[in-house]
Amino acid sequence: MSQFTPASGLQNPHIQTLLPRFVRRQPLFTPVTQRLTTPDDDFLDLAWTESPTDDSKPLMILFHGLEGSFHSPYANGLLYAAKQQGWLGVMMHFRGCSGELNRQPRGYHSGEVNDARFFITWLREQFPQRPFIAVGVSLGGNMLINYLAKYGDDSDLVAAQAVSPPLNLASCSARIQQGFSKIYQQYLLSSMKRTMAKRITLHQDKMPITHQQLDAINTVWQFDQHITAPLHGFIDADDYYQRCSGLQQLNLISTPLRIIHAKDDPFMTESVIPSQPLPDNIDYNLYEKGGHVGFVSGSIFKPTFWLEHSVPTWFKTKLTTPQ
Repeated sequence: MSQFTPASGLQNPHIQTLLPRFVRRQPLFTPVTQRLTTPDDDFLDLAWTESPTDDSKPLMILFHGLEGSFHSPYANGLLYAAKQQGWLGVMMHFRGCSGELNRQPRGYHSGEVNDARFFITWLREQFPQRPFIAVGVSLGGNMLINYLAKYGDDSDLVAAQAVSPPLNLASCSARIQQGFSKIYQQYLLSSMKRTMAKRITLHQDKMPITHQQLDAINTVWQFDQHITAPLHGFIDADDYYQRCSGLQQLNLISTPLRIIHAKDDPFMTESVIPSQPLPDNIDYNLYEKGGHVGFVSGSIFKPTFWLEHSVPTWFKTKLTTPQ
């Protein structure tokens, strides 16, 4: 499997992180959409690579990052890469990320695995013969690691990959408040606050804050302290970060798992890098360059998205190797 080499002239971590949004302004294909009703009378919006049929080809499940969607370059790119392999691909939008406000007050977070469990269980009922593989990106990667740790051999996944997962949530929350990374924080917060403002209007009596208090939030930590934590049963942001950071869950995972990190990720610090010995089923890949979910290779005139080649290649080794 090829190692990642950044494109010459595109090695800066912020260029790596931001360039995909400028190179790929439109999705690579039009998805087949579906709405799945949840047990709490809410919904999950799905994006399929094609109309699903009941056969035995692999199914690649994708979990996106914070405030991501099918339109995120990495999301439709990885799904399209699965389609090119002849696999079926599907992405579950986290609540509030599909463009329509969900019905219930709660949203999603780095350790919220209940929707993923419901979704994967539903998929297995629809496709009893297909092998399932899953890739989680950024927040979706940390969530996927929590899912694998919680369900162990009952995860229903043959193999999984986590790309740029924020395995130490507290350090990542602090890092995004520093230097140029404040730009990313501002972008993410703007999106999060827009959605939250609609939720407050819809569920005024059930929300932990008011519109005025929401306006005063200026950091991701404040958002997690005043919204994510109380809305989802945590004492405070620190409790949420401690309980949901994937780093402490790695030794509980039995599914073959590949983790992809870049040392220069502007969302993270070295504290996301595992320091403890990892079990043999975890393939940890740490690169000097790559930014956050960037990994742009090729050349400055012809950039390529390395993840879209590397992720399917690794999965193929697990699909052909007896587990």
